[in-house]
Amino acid sequence: MKNELKNLLKETGAVKFGDFTLSSGKKSDFYVDCRKVTLHPQGAKLIGNIILEKIKGLKIDAVGGMTMGADPIIGAVITLGDIPGFIVRKKAKEHGTGQKIEGLIETGWNVLIVEDVATTGGSALQAIEAAEAEGAKVVKVISVVDREEGAKEALQKYNFDPILKKSDLA
Repeated sequence: MKNELKNLLKETGAVKFGDFTLSSGKKSDFYVDCRKVTLHPQGAKLIGNIILEKIKGLKIDAVGGMTMGADPIIGAVITLGDIPGFIVRKKAKEHGTGQKIEGLIETGWNVLIVEDVATTGGSALQAIEAAEAEGAKVVKVISVVDREEGAKEALQKYNFDPILKKSDLA
């Protein structure tokens, strides 16, 4: 499945080489537009099934992550794995209940955090902080691609387990 995912990333043009500015503001010659695969029917199934394989044997009560990159990944996992999900907003909404987290998460739950591309781990750390603020325990973090620029170290205590690494795609 991992090789199928790697091929799909390349076939869809999700893996790009050139001159790019990342969300962190850093410049890079490598970019992964993961939404080309996370929003692809075959890609969503592959990613969902790979993640379910990676969490086999773990007690996971919910899966979540930062909107927007994690949204389709969460959708795949909740559909294929029958696991509740939640989405973390970048900031709490200013209307209604003012929630930062949408969906299903409860105090004491063991949760999985997912994301599309991990660079320094900053997005995952924001999702972790929000989940922990709700009283949940983060037991694993999975990204589709690890750019190998610090996420592994930043997320070490959260059992970071990327599906693919930049070195697999370069």
